Amino acid sequence: MALIDLLPANYQNSSEVVDLQNALSVQVGKVQAAKDDLFLQLHVETATWGLSLWERALGLAIDLSRSYDFRRSRINSKLRAQGVTTAAMIQNVAQSFSNGAVDIIEHNSEYRFDVKFTGTFGTPPNMDDLTAAIEEIKPAHLAYAYIYVYITWDSVETYNHTWGAWDAKNLTWDQFEQYKE
Repeated sequence: MALIDLLPANYQNSSEVVDLQNALSVQVGKVQAAKDDLFLQLHVETATWGLSLWERALGLAIDLSRSYDFRRSRINSKLRAQGVTTAAMIQNVAQSFSNGAVDIIEHNSEYRFDVKFTGTFGTPPNMDDLTAAIEEIKPAHLAYAYIYVYITWDSVETYNHTWGAWDAKNLTWDQFEQYKE
């Protein structure tokens, strides 16, 4: 509905009023679009330029060179990590970065814990971001270490494979240690 339609009929015959109302209609449209865009920024999943505001409010570093999806995942991770940090919370965060199962081994008397990657052989990708995420959510007094799982000679025997079967795959030693059938 145009603004002119809201006025009495006698105004609709005035070219000055019609021109004024048309100009105002354009501005009202711009204001409505700005309002709609602003409301999109209130939700992490639809925010664009508002991601910087979310990051600043949560104490995250603002990196405009990163994709919206990456920035949204960091914001959502921080929002989920609000409150008391638990082993399950750390496990959930670690699993999301490692794309595999993770065990958290607590050493309460020593004020530390281990993050053991049980679903991934070798060093998982994206360890820098995982470390940053754990540093953000863990209590400051706790230390932690990573435990990586590799294929060993014993596990080769467990799988009833011989070195010749592995060698036929033309794997380097590093690839062998991380190989998963």
